[in-house]
Amino acid sequence: MASSQAGISSRSRKSYNSEGSLPQSPLGATPRPDLRQHYPSPPPPSVYQFNYSWSASDTVDYGTQETSEFTQLRERPAAGPEALQEGSTRKSLLILALIFVCALVALGVVYSSFPQLDKDELQYIKLPRDIEDAKNLGRLLHRYNDKYFYEVLSGYFVVFIFLQTFAIPGSIFLSIISGFLYPFLLALPLVCTCSALGASFCYLLSYMVGRRVVQKYFPQRAADWKRHVDNHREHLFNYILFLRITPFLPNWFINITSPVIDVPLFTFFLGTLFGVAPPSFVFIQAGTTLNKLTSTSEAWSWMNIGLLAVFALVALLPVVLKRQLRAKLE
Repeated sequence: MASSQAGISSRSRKSYNSEGSLPQSPLGATPRPDLRQHYPSPPPPSVYQFNYSWSASDTVDYGTQETSEFTQLRERPAAGPEALQEGSTRKSLLILALIFVCALVALGVVYSSFPQLDKDELQYIKLPRDIEDAKNLGRLLHRYNDKYFYEVLSGYFVVFIFLQTFAIPGSIFLSIISGFLYPFLLALPLVCTCSALGASFCYLLSYMVGRRVVQKYFPQRAADWKRHVDNHREHLFNYILFLRITPFLPNWFINITSPVIDVPLFTFFLGTLFGVAPPSFVFIQAGTTLNKLTSTSEAWSWMNIGLLAVFALVALLPVVLKRQLRAKLE
């Protein structure tokens, strides 16, 4: 019995090892089911193969297929810095022209509020270009000044600021006319205020649209003045005061270049307000004898020139004293 069982076991092991399946039951019963999971055989490679071939006409090359507009933009040469600067300069000049037109409209409104003039008087309502124009305009305004005081004053105020804002010559003649129309205590503050406001408006225009214009048309002169301003930046108010009193630089150049070289607006306004007072004093005094003047040069006497020199030295005196005090402390 034992030998028969051993024989069956050896046959079953032999059958398992040779056939790779489970042995049959030793009692001769139904064979055990094969518990291993049978997966379907993988399909032949041809099943996973797709036909990727197509004609050359169906090929899309995203590297070379471009629209004509894009090709034109890509082939267009890039604008250089000179072209960009030229476009910015033109844009700045257009904005400046638009502001100028708006100012002319404001002058028209002021003119419409002026009293009705005779036909022979209309020829004298113009910006004075010489001393004769100033005489005629002064006489005309003096004729209406008593009855239309505020209209004449507002018209004078607006026209003076207009000339200063756009650096138009003629403000000297208006300063002379103020001495002819008004008492000194009114004429001097009026001229100084108009000069400071008009110069500040010119400063703002240059800050907004004139920086490129200055760098384009006055590069060397602006660079030279910037070096001087940098040397006196600690005493910038006194320096602006000195320049307004003396004729070393024209006022229009100071107005348009100050924002370019980073002069603060508040310092610029105060320096202009007090700096134009001595020259305005000379012109207002000359305006008291307007009917006798033959040219603006008659306003300059040796006494007036000496007076301006004294005011210029007074403007620089705090700077000199401060430097001497600092030298002693060091």
